[in-house]
Amino acid sequence: MFGSLWFASLAFMPYLLSQAIDHGLAPRRPATLLAWTAAVLVVGSASAGLGIMRHRSMTKLRLAAALRAADAVMTHATRLGAALPRRVTSGEVVTIGIADVWAIGRAMNVGGVGVASALAYAVVAVLLFDTSPLLAVVVLAGVPVLALVVGPLLGRVQAAGARYRTRQGALAAQLVDVLAGLRILNGLGGKEGHLARYRGNSAELRDLGYRVGRVSSWVGALGEGLPGIFLAVVVWLAAREAAVGKLTAGELIAVYGYTAMLVIPVSVMIFCGFDITRGLVAARHVVAFLRLPPESPDGDPAPAGPAALHDPVSGVSAEPGRLTALAGAKPADATAVLERLGRYGPTDATWGGVRLDSIAREQVRARILVAEHEADLFADPLREVVAGRDAPRDGQLREAIEAAVARDVGEPDHPVEWGGRNLSGGQRQRVRLARALYQQPEMLLAAEPTSAVDAHTEAAIAGRLRAARAGGGTVVATTSPALLDRADVVHYLVDGRVAATGSHRELLDTVPGYVRLVARVFGEDEA
Repeated sequence: MFGSLWFASLAFMPYLLSQAIDHGLAPRRPATLLAWTAAVLVVGSASAGLGIMRHRSMTKLRLAAALRAADAVMTHATRLGAALPRRVTSGEVVTIGIADVWAIGRAMNVGGVGVASALAYAVVAVLLFDTSPLLAVVVLAGVPVLALVVGPLLGRVQAAGARYRTRQGALAAQLVDVLAGLRILNGLGGKEGHLARYRGNSAELRDLGYRVGRVSSWVGALGEGLPGIFLAVVVWLAAREAAVGKLTAGELIAVYGYTAMLVIPVSVMIFCGFDITRGLVAARHVVAFLRLPPESPDGDPAPAGPAALHDPVSGVSAEPGRLTALAGAKPADATAVLERLGRYGPTDATWGGVRLDSIAREQVRARILVAEHEADLFADPLREVVAGRDAPRDGQLREAIEAAVARDVGEPDHPVEWGGRNLSGGQRQRVRLARALYQQPEMLLAAEPTSAVDAHTEAAIAGRLRAARAGGGTVVATTSPALLDRADVVHYLVDGRVAATGSHRELLDTVPGYVRLVARVFGEDEA
């Protein structure tokens, strides 16, 4: 509304000026001239106010569209939950959040000034038809000509932009992965190799960006230049008609004013087409993300009380009230078992004889907790980080921190930076363990809970974990002899399946492969 009224006021201004010249200035009628001048002042003041409101409303519209899109993405990411990293790369999510939503916001221009520009174009054509039918026809023919010139370029921008956006998401994913594993890369000495690979991919993206920019620059140049050519053609035709007496001086000035004013809506329509092209590329990625189906929250009821978990793929069973350990040469095999037992992805696992994926997800999440090795830590005081989604309770907080041997991290009010950047690797791991223990789940599934701590701390955790989890079921994926020795039952995994089951000492006496696995932890020669 504000855009349409603003353009209408701009279009009406040349008409007022023509009337002031033809009916006031030319015949020397001061009163008439003053009246039309006052009208120009009123319309000019209204135009200034409408221009302010148009800009404010369009800014609000763009921001609202971008933030609503971001909110929809964030809400859907929450629905996807733990399945998110397995369905889409972190770089894609980052690119959607920092680039795509704002491109969608800019595309909203077409719903405001874009529509207003088309309306202004029609209004000027009608006003010109009253002055000169020839000029009105030229003005009306201008838009199809512009569409024929700019349209193919916009198609090329969209195609090139789509390729650029895909590569941009892949590069962002690579950057996020490198930053997440920077400390590991420093330790292993692989930093320079990853840097060289990132530089190469970044250079390829830059070159692709140049190709997008070349096409986009032509759109920008035509958006600025074609309206000027259009203005020159109309003014030349109007001057010829004025020279032969078909137009008065006031009408000639009005035609120039109409045409000069048309430079704005014509440019706006060209750039709206450019914004729509970029917005479509961004919207396709956002819509593809929003179409990722979340797990259904509905399902069968969970077992009434503590019940055993069983994974038929590996043959692993975990009984409530017992500490079960999974040991294998490939940590990924044990982690995959935990993910199936925790319903983090496709699973055939059962809980109390009922398929886990048929049980309502919320009931599974409320009673079975998967403590991932690299679970995120959020910026908060230590007490808030450990308490997680629950309100901090001092007694329970102390017990969880004590069981995880995490007192050296700091007092409960000690600030923890995002990702635990101000903590060592061992401290981050123990804070994650404390957070899992604080929840007191019916079944805790922990992946490598002591892999980053020293032997003394590991032994202390192994001793306290059993007491902290008394009455609850616990499954740990580990090759730590200290934890394995404390376990009620150990499943030895080979190629993702149970090869032997027993206590730690029983397996040491009967399974040579298990002996070699445990010996390797101490750095002994396998021979």
